[in-house]
Amino acid sequence: MESCKNMAQWVGYLVSIKCADDIGTFQGEIISASASAITLTKVFCNGFPCDQNEIKIRADCILDLKLIDKQKDNLEEPSIITIAKPIAKRVTRTQSTSETHNTINKNPESTGVHNKSKPIDIEVKPSNEPTNNSFKNNTPNKKEKINRKWMKGWKDEECFGMSMEQSNISKDFDFEKNLALFNKQAIWEEINAHKPDVVKHLYNRKPTKYRHDENVITTCPASYRQITVPKQDFCEYVTDDGLIIPSISRALRRRLWEVAERVGLTWEKRIDLIGRAACEISIQLLGGGHRLNPRNTHQWPTVVLLCGPHKQGAIGVNTARQLASHGVETIVFTVSMDAAILKKEISLYMLTKNRVLNNVSDLPTVSDLIIVALCEDTDNPKHYPLLSDWVNKNKAPILALDPPPTGTPGITPKFSLLPVLPLPHSSNNGKLYLCNLGFPVDIFNEVGIKYKSPFGPKFVIPLHPKED
Repeated sequence: MESCKNMAQWVGYLVSIKCADDIGTFQGEIISASASAITLTKVFCNGFPCDQNEIKIRADCILDLKLIDKQKDNLEEPSIITIAKPIAKRVTRTQSTSETHNTINKNPESTGVHNKSKPIDIEVKPSNEPTNNSFKNNTPNKKEKINRKWMKGWKDEECFGMSMEQSNISKDFDFEKNLALFNKQAIWEEINAHKPDVVKHLYNRKPTKYRHDENVITTCPASYRQITVPKQDFCEYVTDDGLIIPSISRALRRRLWEVAERVGLTWEKRIDLIGRAACEISIQLLGGGHRLNPRNTHQWPTVVLLCGPHKQGAIGVNTARQLASHGVETIVFTVSMDAAILKKEISLYMLTKNRVLNNVSDLPTVSDLIIVALCEDTDNPKHYPLLSDWVNKNKAPILALDPPPTGTPGITPKFSLLPVLPLPHSSNNGKLYLCNLGFPVDIFNEVGIKYKSPFGPKFVIPLHPKED
């Protein structure tokens, strides 16, 4: 490093000074020099212009000093690197938007001990705007944001580049006047007036809500009749697939049972199939696998079955036994455990260790499902009003097993399960489901019914009233 004692001769020269203690590297023009310090102007620190016009550097801070000839002595064409300052967003900002040029003289024949590196010439291009030779980042820091937050109109300056007080807006915008220029209602009326009647009808029609299994395009529902009965004097039903299921009379149904009994489909076989179908529907109504999960013991369901001393009651007891085999807690209520038609089913059910009650007051106040297997013409009239009153007070859904076509008096089930072919049921029996008992086609042919199975891959199918 050259001594600073005779530095006065270098006034007007450009210099590059590397300072100690990571202060940085400064480039600028020497305006004064002594043995103790050097004063620079047009200063760049680490390649960026400094805020101060002059910087004084002490001699004890200098690690390395390189002198650069004056620009007038440089005869070769310099290469120029342009550093563009960002343009200020606000008009009132006083920072310069001019471009600063750093000129690097590539003179390989530069002499002297201290100019081994490439000399740098600093040229500041004049600007039309006032400048303080500073190069600050336009992005305000946290402190500036807090200080400017309370300045009037600072948001306007940030958004529009000027304060709204400096703008030429002299009056408020009249929204009502401009909205009146666009009368939407009048335009719609004019458009609708030129529409054909068909288009207007379609436009004014309310949109139809569709289920996930319905088509958006309106079509006539397909209907297939693959079951016919000898005399159709009753209502008809339709499945989800569009198959028409005719209803049959009690007499025709009785003949169908007789033929089935004669060929080997006895009552014991039929009751197991109906009980299995009732068990399947009940499990779905209880929540399926979500409720009947071994880890879900705190919400294990309870089903109450009301069984009369007849065939429907026997179906109810059979259903209770099949539900118990799935782990469901069941309670059977029957007024007569000694009825001949119930004896066999009751004895099998008792092996499940579930309860059998014959007093209405012992029934629980809360249950998850109520299965009704009652028939008003043979049930005990003493207990029937009490049972209907208990059912109506309970909030559980009700499933009826082969109920009377006119409904169960005092009890309105939400669902009803029917075997083989339906009777003409009223709306008092809720939503109807038909179960398959596996009857061969010749049994239907013998009673005069042309039959083709509507069940497909399912064991139980829903029935909907057929609209004329």
